[in-house]
Formats: sequence, C-alpha cells, structure tokens
Amino acid sequence: MATMAPSLSPPLHAMDVRVSRDDDSAPAYVQRAREGDARAFQELFRSHRRDVARLVGRLLGPRPEVEDVVQEVFIQVFRSLPNFRGESRFTTWLHRVTVNVTLMHLRSARSRPRLGNELLEEPAAPEGASPADHAARNQRLRALYKILDTLSDKKRAVFILHDLDGVPAAQIAAMVDSPVLTVRTRLFYARREVYAAMAEDPTLESIARDLAAADATPETVSPR
Repeated sequence: MATMAPSLSPPLHAMDVRVSRDDDSAPAYVQRAREGDARAFQELFRSHRRDVARLVGRLLGPRPEVEDVVQEVFIQVFRSLPNFRGESRFTTWLHRVTVNVTLMHLRSARSRPRLGNELLEEPAAPEGASPADHAARNQRLRALYKILDTLSDKKRAVFILHDLDGVPAAQIAAMVDSPVLTVRTRLFYARREVYAAMAEDPTLESIARDLAAADATPETVSPR
C-alpha cells in the first residue's frame, strides 16, 4: 500500500516571520520523519510552515493561492525527505524545495488563462495604517509584482530573495544551487530590468530613483 502524506492542517494565514538562517543541524524530528514517522512529519510541518509560507508569499506576491502552494511544498518535502542526507542545513534544503515548487507553480500558472483580478488578494492593513496609506501601499505592491512577472524565473527568485527579503548572496547560492557569482550576475540584470520598468511606472518612479541611487552595495557585482 502506498504511503500517504500526513494531513497538513490547520490552514495558513498571513505570515510575518522572516526566513530563518541560523540553524546548523537538522532537528531530531527530521531524521524520524525520514524514517516514515508521521507524527515527526507533523512536527516538522508545524515547526516550518510559517517560514515556508512567508517565502512562498514573497515569491508569488499577492496571489490567492499561497496556501495551496505551501501545501504543494510540504507534499514535495514528504516525497523527497528520504533523499535528504544532511549534506547541507535542513533549512537550506527546505528553502531550495520551496523555491523550486513555487517557481514550478508560476510556470504552470503562466500557461493557463488568467482571470482579470485573480492576481490580487489584498494584504491585511498594518496596525495603525490609514485606509489611504494602505490602498497606496497595495497599489505599489501590485505594480511591483506586475513588473516581477516579466522577469525570468531565476532572476525573479534572486531579486526577491536578495532585495525584498534580505537574504545574502552566498545563502541564495545554496538555496538555488548555483555559484555565488551566478547569483550576483542574475541580481545585476534583474535590478537593471526592474529599475527601468519602475521608472516608467508613475506609482513606482520615485522608489526606482531611490533604489538606483542606493545601489552601490557590497553585494552588488557588475558582470565583467
């Protein structure tokens, strides 16, 4: 009889936790889950679902299917966990699976007809934000992700991970299984495309100027 993936509940909601970056070894429940312990897999899910949901939400943007993709990620984790050998941090492996599953979802979504407003589930307003400020923020967010939808998957992932989520280039390299120089090259070209498109959008024009002016950082490497 085929092994069934454990039920992944409760449902996910808005997540505010940053991608974790400081664990050096896999927790004991990972090894037990690798050996088929369903309760250990539930513990793995509960421990990492917020982290995964935040990363999926960053990569997808304000789409209504974030929770569905999180479920897809953990189904893939369940299937692939026996192949995890501890050669990298567990969270690095988990984030790599998350990035791959999310980008596969985006590629699949591009091949399907899109309804006019399916992109835009409104994020919840931050506490204390005025309705006008919240509406303006959501307008900028929609405009930004419309631009990000024009990037290749690899450039999109690097730009979002580095510039929106603050992940260092070296860690992104481990997450996407590419050399650091390749990551920085993708970031260079992604920034160039994004900033140029933002400069043409009245909603984002002033932000594009500020970003371009502050772009001389140690993480930025111009290809040679």
